[in-house]
Amino acid sequence: MLNAIKQQVTIPPDGVIKISSKEFQPGSQAEIIVILKQLPPSPPQGLLRFMGKGKGAFATPKQADAFIRGERDSWE
Repeated sequence: MLNAIKQQVTIPPDGVIKISSKEFQPGSQAEIIVILKQLPPSPPQGLLRFMGKGKGAFATPKQADAFIRGERDSWE
């Protein structure tokens, strides 16, 4: 027979959760599943993190300008 104990907890700063119940018997096996109701907000990530990351992309406007000038010079 499968017994279940449901408890609501608040995650402390150290991330350690303590669960206690009078139903626990020493030496018994238990499986713990933690389901977060709400994930903490992720830090904002701006579009600048993509600069220079893609194939053929330039990290700075100066690099893009140098490439374009080189291409123009090759035409002559």
